Amino acid sequence: MDIRSCSGILQYAGKSIIKILSLLIAVSILSFILVSASPVDPVRAYIGEVGMANISAENLAKLEAYFGLHTPPIERYWNWFTDFIQGNMGTSLLYRQPVASVIHVKFMNSMLLMTTAWILSGGLGFVLGIIAGLYRGRWIDKFIKGYSLLIASTPTFWLALVLLMVFSVWLQILPIGLSVPIGVNAADVSILDSIKHLILPALTLSVIGIANITLHTREKMIDIMGEDYILFAKARGKSRFSIIQSHALRNIMLPAITLQFASISEIFGGSVLVEQVFSYPGLGKAAVSAGLSGDAPLLLGIAVISAALVFTGNFIANLLYGMIDPRIRRGSAL
Repeated sequence: MDIRSCSGILQYAGKSIIKILSLLIAVSILSFILVSASPVDPVRAYIGEVGMANISAENLAKLEAYFGLHTPPIERYWNWFTDFIQGNMGTSLLYRQPVASVIHVKFMNSMLLMTTAWILSGGLGFVLGIIAGLYRGRWIDKFIKGYSLLIASTPTFWLALVLLMVFSVWLQILPIGLSVPIGVNAADVSILDSIKHLILPALTLSVIGIANITLHTREKMIDIMGEDYILFAKARGKSRFSIIQSHALRNIMLPAITLQFASISEIFGGSVLVEQVFSYPGLGKAAVSAGLSGDAPLLLGIAVISAALVFTGNFIANLLYGMIDPRIRRGSAL
């Protein structure tokens, strides 16, 4: 990659980062407006019904001042925003801990789950798409295409319940839920235990994600195999593996990478349902619990962090374009 291309990519990266930051601010404003419009009383959610019955008027006024109930919305948002960029996301009403600490623990659990599912769905979907496109019209293509269409129309929570019933209830070979065995100290949890608890949630997420990658890769593979240069390579006696490796792989990888990084939002959305079914203590389950309990600080933190994760995935995909195929390096026009 020459200096001009590097300069163009750096310029594009800088503009993209500014756009991402602008979008994150917009997400934080919209999330703050929606959370503020919630009918849930943060004071009541914090101390409970019994606490509301026994709290004195003086202490109630202090709590209302702490949560800024009588502060103008713009001032409340500015106070929250300035604290947020300094690393202070507030205190979770549900967990009675700093939001940053809660998100860190839940995020690490979710990242393990989502990364495993993301890699499995991308790898298997890419291979199945190549096979289906290579053997177009044959039984294996029909089988892969039918499987992909069936899985694409299957609700995530339904598939999770089916896998849970089959492997945990009937066969009893995998744990029902959670991320570690019940009643075991964190220091005593082995890697094997963590993997066993990860299998079903990750399998559910990866199976759902395979369909989109497979179908798009199949269509791209069919288009490429009909090109003149592919027919010329076949006429020269090149094997299918050699043709895929030398001519087709790079062209197939570009849309696959786009879909793979774009699927981060789908993986995260699916993880919310999967974590609920398997009681997996990740970010998705924490978001649902925060919403049901009116934990505004935690909801806002999760919303911004989740948006940053999705935007970063799309940003990385765009940067990888020029590294994979020199033909689309556009220099300063990036």
